[in-house]
Amino acid sequence: MNLLGLYNYWIYIFLLVVGLYAVFVKGNYVKRMIGLGIFQSAVFLLFISMDKVEGGTGPIFRGVPTEGQLFANPLPQVLILTAIVVGIAVTSLGLAIAIRIREEYGSVEEADTRRMDDQS
Repeated sequence: MNLLGLYNYWIYIFLLVVGLYAVFVKGNYVKRMIGLGIFQSAVFLLFISMDKVEGGTGPIFRGVPTEGQLFANPLPQVLILTAIVVGIAVTSLGLAIAIRIREEYGSVEEADTRRMDDQS
């Protein structure tokens, strides 16, 4: 198995790095929330792609399973579905806080809000 054959993992690594870069380096709170969303999406895609079982079928039993029959594990999809709901809640809360910061300080830049806090 060569490294170029695992191109989907390279895409996930790229998305993870882009998301982390936006969260740690950007000073704009909205851009940080976008970076967090990119990071979460990369993790979701990684977990869903790891679930693939070559030759596996859905875990629906019709009678007695045959010897050596492979089933795909439904747990990663369930976990990712729950994580998507939590991610939407975190994003909406973060954006609501960013709106409140904009109302209070007139800016969503971290440097501006720190400067205004230091002055008061």
